[in-house]
Amino acid sequence: MFKPTFWGVLTTSLLLFTGAAKAQQFGGNPPSVKWKEINTPAARVIYPVGMDSAGQRVNSIIQQANNAIKPTIGFKQRQINIVLQNQLINTNGYVGLAPFRSEFYLTPAQNSFGLGTILPVDQLTLHEFRHVQQYNNSDVGLTRLLHTLFGEGGQVLAYGLAVPNWFAEGDAVYNETLLTTQGRGRLPYFFNGYRSLWAAGKNYSWMKLRNGSYRDYVPDWYPLGYMLISYGRDSYGSDVWRKVNHDAAAYKSLIYPFQNALKKHTGQEYIAFRTAALDHFKSQLITPDLQKGAQQYKNSQHFIGNQEFPAFANDSTVIYRRSSYTQRPAFVMRKGDNERIIRLSDFTVDSYFHYNNGQIVYASRRPDARWSYREYNELKVIDVKTGSQRQLTAKTKYFAPAFNADNSRIVAVDVPASGRYTLHILNANNGKLITAVPNPANLLYTYPKFYNNDQIISAVRRQDGKTSIALVNISSGKVDELTIADMAPKAFPVVRGDTVYFSATSGINDKLFALTINNRKLYEMQGDSLMNYIGNYQPAVGNKKLAWISFSAFGYQLHQADKKNLAFNPVDALPPLPDFQVASLKQDSSTNLLASIHTQVLPAKKYPKFTRPFNFHSLVPYLDDPEYSFSLLGENILNTFQSELSFNYNRNEGYKQFGFNTIYGALFPYLFGSVNYTLDRRDFGFDQNRNAVEVNWNETNLQAGLQIPLSFASGRNTTRFTYTSSINYSINDVKQVAFKNALPNNTYLNNSITISNQVAKPYQLINPQLAQSLTLTYRNTINNLGAHQLLASGTFYFPGLVKTHSLVFNVAHQRRDRNYSIFSNQLPFSRGYTSDNLYRLYKAGVNYHFPIAYPDAGVANLVYLMRLRGNLFYDYAHGKDFYRSGAAFKADFRSAGAELYFDTQWFNESSITFGVRYTYLLDNDIFGGKGRNRFTLILPLSIF
Repeated sequence: MFKPTFWGVLTTSLLLFTGAAKAQQFGGNPPSVKWKEINTPAARVIYPVGMDSAGQRVNSIIQQANNAIKPTIGFKQRQINIVLQNQLINTNGYVGLAPFRSEFYLTPAQNSFGLGTILPVDQLTLHEFRHVQQYNNSDVGLTRLLHTLFGEGGQVLAYGLAVPNWFAEGDAVYNETLLTTQGRGRLPYFFNGYRSLWAAGKNYSWMKLRNGSYRDYVPDWYPLGYMLISYGRDSYGSDVWRKVNHDAAAYKSLIYPFQNALKKHTGQEYIAFRTAALDHFKSQLITPDLQKGAQQYKNSQHFIGNQEFPAFANDSTVIYRRSSYTQRPAFVMRKGDNERIIRLSDFTVDSYFHYNNGQIVYASRRPDARWSYREYNELKVIDVKTGSQRQLTAKTKYFAPAFNADNSRIVAVDVPASGRYTLHILNANNGKLITAVPNPANLLYTYPKFYNNDQIISAVRRQDGKTSIALVNISSGKVDELTIADMAPKAFPVVRGDTVYFSATSGINDKLFALTINNRKLYEMQGDSLMNYIGNYQPAVGNKKLAWISFSAFGYQLHQADKKNLAFNPVDALPPLPDFQVASLKQDSSTNLLASIHTQVLPAKKYPKFTRPFNFHSLVPYLDDPEYSFSLLGENILNTFQSELSFNYNRNEGYKQFGFNTIYGALFPYLFGSVNYTLDRRDFGFDQNRNAVEVNWNETNLQAGLQIPLSFASGRNTTRFTYTSSINYSINDVKQVAFKNALPNNTYLNNSITISNQVAKPYQLINPQLAQSLTLTYRNTINNLGAHQLLASGTFYFPGLVKTHSLVFNVAHQRRDRNYSIFSNQLPFSRGYTSDNLYRLYKAGVNYHFPIAYPDAGVANLVYLMRLRGNLFYDYAHGKDFYRSGAAFKADFRSAGAELYFDTQWFNESSITFGVRYTYLLDNDIFGGKGRNRFTLILPLSIF
C-alpha cells in the first residue's frame, strides 16, 4: 500500500525529475559504431568516426563562445559530455542531469520556418550549451545541498522545483538568437501559436498556458520563455536572469523561490511582469485583419485539427493531410463539402506529401528493429482511387519526394549519416536510383520539384544559413539561384508553368510569393484573404485557384482563393529579419558572435566504449515503513551500461540486504545480472515436537540473463517483441541444522515473451483504438524440487461507443505444480480481493474507459487538472487447489466497480495520473478482509 510520507514523495519526485531528464535510448547504437572524442575543460565532444568536422565545429563554438556569454548566466564551469548522433532523422538535442550529459541529433529538417536555416550543429551547440551553463550555475544553496545528499538526482529535483522550464528554454532560444543573425527569436513562425490565441481572443489562464489542454491548442513553453526572457533583458539589463536564476536555485525564498527572486531583482510582481512582457509582443503581432480572420470561429470553439499540404486534383477537388486530437493522420480528398478518406497515413517525421496524376508519394518513418538510434525514411506511393499503397524504397533516408510530370520519376533529398546531402532521381516504379545530382558545396535542398526532365526547382540552404530559390541542373549539379540568398527562410516551392510559388519570411509575417523563372521577377501575393490569417504556407496552384494553409488557434486551416482576386506586387528583395523590438539583441557585446567563430582543429582520439562504466550519479532513498532502502544509480555516457548498488533494511524482520544490479545494452541481446546478499532473515517454524521456534538464515541470490527487445514501428502499427531469459540461484545458509531441508538451495529458470501491437493514439484518446498485448512467462526449477509456474495473459483494446471512449478486455491464466508454491503469484487478480497463489487461476475482465470533464484549472501553480476520466469494470476470477486432505478446492472471485482518474500536472511541469477505486465484491473474500465494499487509492498510476 502506498503511504504518502515525505520520504515517499521525495523518492517519487527524484525518480520523476531524473526520469524526465532522460531523452536518450538505452543501448541505441549498434556495436559497429566506433567513437572518437575531443576533450577540453568545458566539454568532451564524443562523435562517431567519420564525423570529425561536426565534432571539431561543436568544440570550436563552445571554446570561443563560452567565456563571452558567462556574464549573463554565471561563471561556474563543470565539464559536460556531448554525444553526437547522426542516424536519427530529426533535429533535436537535450542536456540532462543524472547523469550529466548532452546529445545532439544532427539531421536537418526540411521546414526552414520551424528551427530556422542555421546549420543544426551550430544551432544545437549555441542552444544546448546554454543549458549546460544553466545547470552549472544552479548548483548553489539548497540545490547544492540536495546535490550533495542525493547526487545529480537531488540537483535536478531541487532545480526543477525552483526554476520553471520556460526560463531554461527561453534563455537558450535567446542565446541562439543573440549570437547569430537569425535564431528562433527572429522568426515569425516561432510566435504563431501565441499570435493565434491573441487573434482569437483566447485569454487562457497562466496555468493553462504552462500546462496545456486536451481540448484546446496551447503553445509550448519555448516562445513563452523567449518573450519573458527578452523582455526582462531589455528592461532590467543583461545580467538580470543570472541573478534571478542564482537566487531561485539557492532558495533564497523557500516559498515560490523564482517569483520572489524575480520581484527582488526587477521590482515587479510576477503577474505584472509576465503580463507586461506578453503585451510587448502582442502589440506588435496582432492586427485588426488577423482578428477579423478569427471571427469566423465561435468563442467556445475548441481545437479542430490540421489540414496540411493541399494539392489540386482539379479546381473543385483538393487533397490534403488531415489530423486532429481525436483522429489519426489521413490523406483525404474534398470536393465541395464532401470529404473522403483516401488512406490513413503511415508514421512520418513530418506531414509532407506530393500529389500528381492520381498518385501520392511520401516518406514513412521507420525505426530500426533493435537499434533505437537508427531510423529510416522510406518512400511509399498511394493510388488515390483505390487507397492501395506500395513501398518504393527500404532502409533509405529520403525526404520531400516529388513526381515528375508523367509520374515516371521521383526526386528526393537523400540525407545520409555522413551529412553529405544529395538529390536523388529515382525510378518511380521500382525505387532504383537513376541519378545522384552532384553537390560539391553540400547545399541542403528542401522540397525539390521537377521543372523539367533536366532541371529541379528547390529551396536551397547554404552552409552559412542563407537560403534561396534555385534551379538545379540534374546532370552537372550546377545551381542557379533565382532569388537573392539571405537569412529569410524560404520553403514549399511549387511549379506551375514558368512560375514558382513559395512561402518566405517578410518582416513580421510569413507570406506567399511568386517568381517567374525566365525573367526572375519576384512578386508578393496580396489580397484580403491572405491578410486575414497567420502565416501563408504550402501553396497549391490549380488552373484558376490558389490554395494555402495558415495557422490558427484551432489548427492549420486550408484556404482557397481565385487567382483573379489576388494581386501580384513586384518586390526587389526581402527585408531583413525582424528583432520584434528586442533592443538588447543589438546592444550586447556577444551580438552575432557566431560570425567570428572559426573552426579550430584540435587533437582527437579514440573514445573507448567502456569509459567510466559505472559513473554513479544519484542516491535515491525510499523510506516506507517497514522498508528503508537506498539505491546508488549509475550509467555510462554512451548509455550502454546501467548499474545499481542498493541497501535495504526491513524493520519488522530486522534483515539487511545488499544488492548490485546491472544491465549491458551494447550487444544485440541485453545482458543483465544481479547479486543480492541478505543478512539475518528470520521466520518461525515447528520443531519435531511441534513447538514454534525461530529460524535464522542468511540468503544469497544470484541472477544472470539476457533480453532481446525488438520494435517494429512501421506502417501504421507499432509492434514490440521482448524475450527475456534468466537463470536464478539462491543459497540459504540456515543456522539451525534441523531446518536446512525446509529452506533448500534453489536454482530456477525464468523465461518470458511479451508481444504488443497498437495503432497510433491521438492526443485526446485515453487508450489506442486498437491494441493487443500478450505475455507468456514460464518459471521452473532445475533441481530435484520440480517446481514450475506458467502465466499467460492478454489485454485487448477496442473503440468505445464514442470516439474518445475505450473498451478493454483482459484475460489471464496461471498454473503451477501441485507440491510447491515457491514462485510468487503474478496473475492480475480480481480487483478488491486478497489473492493467494492457488494451483490453478483463471481471470477475465472488462473495462470501459471514458472522459468525464476537462477542467483545465489549477491551484497556486502547484497542481493542474487537465482531465477527469472514469472506468467501469467487471472482474471474474476462478481458483482451484487442494485441501491438505486431498479434497478439491474451488472458488469464484467476482467484483464490479468504478474508477475515477485525475490526469494532472504538478509544479507546471510533471504529469502524474492518480485515482480512486470503488469495488463491490460479489463473492466472499476468503483470503482477506470482511465486507463487500472496498475503496482504494490508486497512487500513482503513471509518471511519464
